[in-house]
Amino acid sequence: MSRKYKFWDTNKMYFISFATVNWIDVFTRNEYKDEIIKSWKFCQEKKGIEIYAWCIMPSHVHMIIGSNDKNMESIVRDMKSFTSTSLRKMIQEHPTESRREWLLWMFERAGKKNGNNKDWQFWQQHNQPIQITTQKMYDDVLDYIHQNPVVSGFVFEAEQWIYSSAKNYAKNDGIIKLAEG
Repeated sequence: MSRKYKFWDTNKMYFISFATVNWIDVFTRNEYKDEIIKSWKFCQEKKGIEIYAWCIMPSHVHMIIGSNDKNMESIVRDMKSFTSTSLRKMIQEHPTESRREWLLWMFERAGKKNGNNKDWQFWQQHNQPIQITTQKMYDDVLDYIHQNPVVSGFVFEAEQWIYSSAKNYAKNDGIIKLAEG
């Protein structure tokens, strides 16, 4: 991993993105997105992650996070590890998952190509954390995160995308309680 992409200061906010292997559109079912949300809520309560903004897209996730001096690298690693295992199991057991065999085959194929894995891989390995250094940078990244579903053509206004913090910023109730920034 490049030295450029590290969590250097655990008292700062970071923009992170992570995607499924091969950018597979896994998050087409709400229950899969809800599993991510459940993991984030656990990490907020038990591991000290601070979520300032987020968006779940069909194949990837964007977040602005902090940790108030907790080890963000470990939190993100554990969160990705837990969700990869739980989502794989959900896909295996979903009674109407029409893409089950193909998805599992793709995860297995990706895992076998990566020497860091034993038999399968769900997430791409990098997060590319970028430290937020100014208010303008924060505002630009926040706009980028919230406009992702708009630019992709899923909604006309950012706050219409349920799986995003745009609703929080529009003064409506959001799914995740955001940290004070």
